[in-house]
Amino acid sequence: MMTAFTIVGSALALVGLGLLVTALRGRVGETPRATAMLIGGMMLTAFGIVLAGFAIVYQTTAPLDLNAGAAQ
Repeated sequence: MMTAFTIVGSALALVGLGLLVTALRGRVGETPRATAMLIGGMMLTAFGIVLAGFAIVYQTTAPLDLNAGAAQ
C-alpha cells in the first residue's frame, strides 16, 4: 500500500529530474538561471528519493521495541 509520502516523494524526484535535464540543456555556469535550476533540481531529486525511501522502509519493517530487553 502506497502512502502519501511515497507518492509525494516520487513526484518530487521526477520534478527534480526534470529540472536537472532542463538545466543541463541550458548553459550551466554561464547563466544564473541554469545554475539555480541545476542546484534546485539536485536538491528536489535528493529530497524526493529520501522521502520515498524512508516511507517505504517505514511500511515494510516491524517496530523496534527497546523495552523488550532484560534490565542490566
